[in-house]
Amino acid sequence: MGISSSTQNNEQPTTTTTTTTKKQIFILSGQSNMAGRGGVYNKKWDRIVPNDCKPDPSTIHRLNANLIYETAQDPLHSDIDSTKVCGVGPGMSFANAVKDYINGVIDLVPCAVGGTAIKQWAKGEKLYNDMVRRSKSAVSNGGEIKALLWYQGESDSATKHDAQVYKSKMENLIHNIRSDLGLPSLPIIQVAIASGNEYMEIVREAQKSIDLPNVVCVDAKGLELKEDNMHLTTAAQVQLGHMLADAYLAHFG
Repeated sequence: MGISSSTQNNEQPTTTTTTTTKKQIFILSGQSNMAGRGGVYNKKWDRIVPNDCKPDPSTIHRLNANLIYETAQDPLHSDIDSTKVCGVGPGMSFANAVKDYINGVIDLVPCAVGGTAIKQWAKGEKLYNDMVRRSKSAVSNGGEIKALLWYQGESDSATKHDAQVYKSKMENLIHNIRSDLGLPSLPIIQVAIASGNEYMEIVREAQKSIDLPNVVCVDAKGLELKEDNMHLTTAAQVQLGHMLADAYLAHFG
């Protein structure tokens, strides 16, 4: 798995999507490990972008905070999780890993916000509404939403109650997002958390035990964590992106 690196340049991304190109859309949502903290130290990003995460302006785009498509490059969530310092997440390595198996271009829709609990993603809450709004905007000029990639749950591992109700709240989220997007079979790939607080294992078991059609789970446990013991390193994020890609191609590709 290549994780040799190059330093991020300062070039401004350009919009390259055309209406005649088939658009394959992926929603990225959850909390900080989806938003990406790889390479962030002392509230600064080291700007090191692994080769597996390199931009591909002709093929991989992202929907920015202004609902405009542009070239995708890390940090994908810089204007979405905007009160935090974002770095490398799993989105770019995922996109680069699946692009050769996708007919068309890949459009990423970042929606993750660090430090958020599952209750903040309930139907009617701002984060949920924003995710639906952005997802609908993503397909307004054509294209198909292929999957929701979801990495969240660390914030729900601090109390036993929150951990115990996680499964039902996540199942509600799945039903709601499918209903509101009019996609009853929307593929969802969730990540079983690699870090958390006292009740982490209850959350992990909840994530792994969800038994709904077209819902699969990849397990991040064992991936390398930064010194804060909460966030994945850049190399771990690259690996997770490949794990998500493998799961997508195996189950839905």
